[in-house]
Amino acid sequence: MAVTAKVAVEAAAYSFDRCYDYGIPPHLAERVKPGSMVLVPFGMGKAKPRMGVVLDVGEPEYLSKGLKNLYDAVPEEATLTPELLGLVGWLKEHTFCTYYEAVRAIIPYGAQYRAEMSPAGPILSKRLNRQTVSWYRLICSAAKLTAKQQKVADLLQSGEMRTAAELCELAGVTRGVVETMVRNGVLEAEVRERDVPVYENYRPIAEKVQLSADQWRSYTQLAEKLDAPQAQTALLHGVTGSGKTLIFVELIRKAVEDGKQCLVLVPEIGLTPQMVYRLKSAFGERVAVQHSALSNSERLDQWQQIQQEKADIVVGTRSAVFAPLERLGLIIIDEEQEHTYASETSPRYSAIEVAKYRAAYHKGLLLLASATPLCDDYYAAEQGRYTLSTLSARYNQQPLPSVELVDLRQELAHGNTGSISGRLAQEIARNLREDKQTILLLNRRGYQTVAMCESCGEVVKCKLCSVPLVYHKKENKLLCHYCGSTIAPKPEQCPDCSGKLRYTGFGTQRVEEELANIFPTARVLRLDTDTTQTKNSHERMLADFAAGRYDIMIGTQMVAKGLDFPNVSLVGVLGIDQMLFAQSYRAFERVFSLVTQVVGRSGRADAEGRALIQTVDPQNRILQLAAGQNYTEFYIEEIAARKLHLYPPFCAICVATFSAESEKETAQAAQAFANSLRSCAAAHKTIPLRVLGPAPAALAMLGGRYRYKLTVKCRNDVSFRRLLSEVLAEYHKGPFGGKVSLAVDFNNDNEA
Repeated sequence: MAVTAKVAVEAAAYSFDRCYDYGIPPHLAERVKPGSMVLVPFGMGKAKPRMGVVLDVGEPEYLSKGLKNLYDAVPEEATLTPELLGLVGWLKEHTFCTYYEAVRAIIPYGAQYRAEMSPAGPILSKRLNRQTVSWYRLICSAAKLTAKQQKVADLLQSGEMRTAAELCELAGVTRGVVETMVRNGVLEAEVRERDVPVYENYRPIAEKVQLSADQWRSYTQLAEKLDAPQAQTALLHGVTGSGKTLIFVELIRKAVEDGKQCLVLVPEIGLTPQMVYRLKSAFGERVAVQHSALSNSERLDQWQQIQQEKADIVVGTRSAVFAPLERLGLIIIDEEQEHTYASETSPRYSAIEVAKYRAAYHKGLLLLASATPLCDDYYAAEQGRYTLSTLSARYNQQPLPSVELVDLRQELAHGNTGSISGRLAQEIARNLREDKQTILLLNRRGYQTVAMCESCGEVVKCKLCSVPLVYHKKENKLLCHYCGSTIAPKPEQCPDCSGKLRYTGFGTQRVEEELANIFPTARVLRLDTDTTQTKNSHERMLADFAAGRYDIMIGTQMVAKGLDFPNVSLVGVLGIDQMLFAQSYRAFERVFSLVTQVVGRSGRADAEGRALIQTVDPQNRILQLAAGQNYTEFYIEEIAARKLHLYPPFCAICVATFSAESEKETAQAAQAFANSLRSCAAAHKTIPLRVLGPAPAALAMLGGRYRYKLTVKCRNDVSFRRLLSEVLAEYHKGPFGGKVSLAVDFNNDNEA
């Protein structure tokens, strides 16, 4: 029986995403194996070339005279490792994506291939080729040379190789001199791929940092788990400023000395430079980086360094969890509570769950770390499924910041309608006098957040999304923060009744303006999505703030976590009340975490830390617990509420979101899917689940498409996933499959 390649093809609908048999022509026999990217003819009649991934090789499922052959296959070094190929199947099963969607998530764009036509037929070509540079060596020292050529030869006399640029600069000659020496057989050129340096501005640190007694206890506990013969998961719970990063460094040092590779994930691109420089200072060029803000060339270069085992340590955001490390022994996920570790596009994976898969495969240690862990993970530690390690005090024995809740109702009673309370203004003025820095958190960008008609009371909303437009003063326009739609210039009359529009609310732009009016000599830095769109802007701005070039930094959530500025002694929290009423069972958890994290940015060195939280409800239990950094009490109350109302960790939540341009068809599709799911569940009495809805999503329209959602409380196990897969397949074959898009997500907390 002939051996065939079993291939899953790109652009496959969920209902026909399976293996297809292809013949392997003799010239590809050595290259085709499980994990190979291939080019195949797909479809009836004149088949079009389509990318695919080989899931297996073996005998065909059935004999066919018309069995088609593969067109082409990638080189052996571009083949997925057995682990990453297994992860493709895991992603398909757990996130309900297609095989090739999983492949695209795992392999960065620059390392992918595409179809191309050649005289011989369809072939594969790289999407991106790394730039090359020629290196020259001296191969004939006895030749008669001109004076200029002799200078070049002298530079290469020791056998060292140099580039043309180096030779021209050091010898003071033109490139033509070097090329003439190559033609005359005096020099030999060797073409190498050009390195693309990233994060080079670091200073090596030779001495090891001394751990405190508290840190040493945690380190020894975790180092023991690192040496365990089986996979381990641990939770490092430490108050802000307790020195968790120092423990990371020492665990990485031990892992590398033991011949293992390490992966460190951070939740935001803005936090990457700080972690990269910290690790490069300790471990040098053996640190590689993976995140979406790198150019395709930079990311490809870093990916290939990892593939070639030139890196022992990889640092990055969510997608770095797929780095091709084959001796992976330690995975660290910092600020593990952050929602950014969950992908919002297909495949909708959780980086933490993928990390668990990889830690199990390599029998390594997965370390989750946070000052405010997810309740789900703290519960797992309480139940003994994770090892719990706790740091209860700050590293330098500094006390936690003193926190004051400022009652905004009193501010309004005294006529202050601005975004900065009188009390906060006093403390900022004190900081300016004492030459200390201040961080202000406001999780709303723009200038004013609502344009409301004084006549009809309607709010000006995006025509494509069911959200109010936000006024951006600098650009003089209303902007949708979801789809980017704009109205410019800023309208003064209601589009519905022509009444006068009144602009209210405040965002980071307005706070920046108020600060300039109150403190005209203060140097203010605004850090939000609007100001950080250019390459490396995060890094430059944070470096400028760290260097003392600014007195006050106002920003969104990106200023709240993971940053360490010794001169920051004051933190102000603005506009937190709105988050308390978000439509999510994690709303209280997120508010507690955000406030705790940003308060922890102050008082991390010698100066006493202070924090002010502006609120209309100073008696709010969540804010009071966050002010006291009292995670234990918050957890006890939150986990009791979760158990009472049956929310994670006491069940899993699966959210199916439907979207289409027709609201009627969207609602009908959601109802049909719900009926099918309930019917299948009734036939499988042993699979526990509750189906809630369907109902319009919290964000009822996005990008001109109506959205409905179905919420399922379930047990995320093999039985339920198999049931859901059957219902999905039927849906895609049915009348709504091609009309109403459907996304299934186990990491959605119902907020949108």
